[in-house]
Amino acid sequence: MDHPIMVLWRGLRRAVAGPDDPPGRSPLARWPRLRPYATPAGLLAVVGLFAATLAEETDRRLPAPVAVLFAAMTVAPLPALPRRPLLAWRLTVLALLVCTFNAPRDADWPWNPALVFGAIVVFAVTAARVDRPVLVWVVAITAVPVLVMVDPSARAGVLLLLGVLAVLGDLVRRNRLSRRALAAQTELSEREQERRAVLEERARIAREMHDVVAHHMSMIAVRAETAPYRLGEVPDPARDEFSAIAGAARAALTDMRRLLGVLRSESEQARTAPQPGLADLPALVASARRAGMTVTLDTDVPTDPPAPVGLAAYRIAQEGLANAARHAAGAAVRVTVRAATGELAVRVVNDGAGAPGPEGRGGGHGHGLTGMRERAVALGGTFTAGTTDDGGYAVDARLPCDGEDGTP
Repeated sequence: MDHPIMVLWRGLRRAVAGPDDPPGRSPLARWPRLRPYATPAGLLAVVGLFAATLAEETDRRLPAPVAVLFAAMTVAPLPALPRRPLLAWRLTVLALLVCTFNAPRDADWPWNPALVFGAIVVFAVTAARVDRPVLVWVVAITAVPVLVMVDPSARAGVLLLLGVLAVLGDLVRRNRLSRRALAAQTELSEREQERRAVLEERARIAREMHDVVAHHMSMIAVRAETAPYRLGEVPDPARDEFSAIAGAARAALTDMRRLLGVLRSESEQARTAPQPGLADLPALVASARRAGMTVTLDTDVPTDPPAPVGLAAYRIAQEGLANAARHAAGAAVRVTVRAATGELAVRVVNDGAGAPGPEGRGGGHGHGLTGMRERAVALGGTFTAGTTDDGGYAVDARLPCDGEDGTP
């Protein structure tokens, strides 16, 4: 931890000659329509202030070059203030030290009103933009011309104003930093939730595919064990080879069961029901109709696809119907499953006539699209989702389907 004296020393160096922090979010970010007018309006204000200051200095019977110089020093900090507040503050302190000639004798301070107003604005903005060690020196250095040139009767009030502006500026800066940190943490949490949803969905897909792969491995083991009896006279080397294949299949099944135990969460119960496929789509649609949805099913699949593809197509259709029920209650939904060359196309689309459901109005926090995308990508396919021309929503998945046992 740095010594306080070193911290103050670095703060002094930065206050006197250090760089400004990169500008943060513009105050006009909330009103983008005003941005094109900000620069012209600012320049017009600076020119007007320059003219008013020049007239004030001329009334003090200063030579014309000196009056122009004082007016320029008065307005010079303002153009630099939005992006370089420390530079604007240094120019302001310089103006407070220099622009003091021919002041009225009965005035509480020797500066013209434009310089006083500009100094207050510059000091307030600088206090809200610099860190605390720099702010300490900004206050101390600004107090020097106040202590030297301001009338003793008004000195206490000016110093109190500087202290109040410094405290308020520090509070504004800390509040801005807290909001920025909170926004960054919220974004990080959202990304972490998305990543977690992807991992959970991949684990769920792996658990479901276990049944499909286990079925094929069981068939390999059974066929290898029964081959010597089904084929009649089998040489001993071939019989040993079949036995080795069956043993390897059984060992693979055991390892897969252990893997399934790792993938299954502690609260999840083991599933004993068979995994669904394309043959179960009519029952799924019928269930959705009984729930009050208007669903049309259009299938054109001449032969059954491989089990993993059928399972993925069923799950995508199931999640698509669930999303339509949640986000577009009352909309007509069409489920289309068609076989093309080497792939199975699944499309679930709803029209724009439905009313947003509770989750649709609130934005929803589900991960249905994530799950559908992961299922398609896991098989080497593609997935797209988006609004349609009539205001509805459609999800499209294309699943490779060129396996030896399931080519459409």
